Amino acid sequence: MSAPLHRKIEQDIREKIKTGVYPQNETIPTEMELSEIYDVSRPTVRQAVQSLVNEGYLEKRRKRGTIVKKAKIEQEFTRYIESFDSEIYRKGMFPKTRVLTFTKTEATEEVAENLELNLGDPVFKLTRLRFAEDKPVVFVTSFIPYYLVPELDQIDFSSNSLYATFHAMGHPIQSASRKLEITLCDETTSYLLDIQENDPLFYFHTRGLTANQVPIEYSIAKYRGDINSFVFEVSV
Repeated sequence: MSAPLHRKIEQDIREKIKTGVYPQNETIPTEMELSEIYDVSRPTVRQAVQSLVNEGYLEKRRKRGTIVKKAKIEQEFTRYIESFDSEIYRKGMFPKTRVLTFTKTEATEEVAENLELNLGDPVFKLTRLRFAEDKPVVFVTSFIPYYLVPELDQIDFSSNSLYATFHAMGHPIQSASRKLEITLCDETTSYLLDIQENDPLFYFHTRGLTANQVPIEYSIAKYRGDINSFVFEVSV
C-alpha cells in the first residue's frame, strides 16, 4: 500500500531541507504554492508542513511565513563513551575548545562525593567552552582527582582531548553515569553560550569511571537547548 500523499510531501520537503534546497532561516513556499507544486489540496499540504513543524524542521512565524529552523546537533554521548571532539568531527563539523580556567583546588562536598574523595582533597578543576565550527555548544567544568594524574596540568586542553589524555596516561574511561536536568540560563552562561538569559539549558552531571570502577572525572555541563538534541536507547 502506497504512503498517504501528505507523507510523500513531508518526505520530499524534509529531503530539500537536508540538502539545502530550502536553506536554514529562509522561508519555504506558501501553502498555496506548495499545493500547486504537488498538485494537491491545501489541507494535505498543511498536514505535511505541520508534521515537519512538530519534528523541529520548520517553524511558523507570524507575518513571515514558515521558515527552516537551524539544524540541531544530535549528541550521542548518552549512548556510549565518546569525546566531544570525535563526535563533532564525526558529524562533519570542526570542534574548537577555549580553556577558561585550569587550576588545582580542594574538593567540595559535591565533588568529593562524586569522586569518592575526602572533603578538601586536591583536585584539578578544568573549565572549558566547547564549539562546533564557530558556534558555542556547551559550557563544561570537569573535576579530576589529583592523585590519579598529578601531571595533568602539563597538558594544553585547548588542543588535546581530556578522554584521550586519560587513555594515554593509563586511565581510560570505561563507563559513565549521567544525570540530566533542565535549567534556565544565568547571566554568565548566556554570555558564554551566546544565548538569552533564562533560555533553556540541558544540564548534565557525569561521573566517568576507569576499568576498576575508580572515578576519574566528575563534570557538570550546560548544553544550549536551541541547537542540541540527545539520543537515548532503552531496551528490555
